[in-house]
Amino acid sequence: MEEPKGVDKRSRQYRQYKEWQKNFEAEQSKKPEGLGDVVKSITKATGIDKLVKFIAGEDCGCDERQEILNKKFPFAKIKCLNEDEFNYLSELLKKRIVSINFQQRNRMYEIYNRIFGTKLKNTTCSSCLSNIKKKLEVILKTYK
Repeated sequence: MEEPKGVDKRSRQYRQYKEWQKNFEAEQSKKPEGLGDVVKSITKATGIDKLVKFIAGEDCGCDERQEILNKKFPFAKIKCLNEDEFNYLSELLKKRIVSINFQQRNRMYEIYNRIFGTKLKNTTCSSCLSNIKKKLEVILKTYK
């Protein structure tokens, strides 16, 4: 939204505009934690939230539903590699790996599960291991 033209910067209208702009930019930069945040932003953008509050009152239960949806359907938050994990993956993945032994595979699964917050089990499935390796390589490249 453009800054209002012909408005005195000392006026109440200008201060309200600047406050709205600050809130809008803060809201845009905030990443959603889960599905509840997405639903809230859609209802706010379409004006549905105001309609619901008009009909149901200020305490319409929207905040509680948002929290429940965020807990049930959270977005993945990737954690950072620690120094030991970084060094281990750098050494392991810089080589052209033909075969991976049990300990190497187990360590890759441990790192992957910690970073992505999953509980995958160590398997001998080569396509599963290949997917994990590719994702870890992408994470490792972000550090370089």
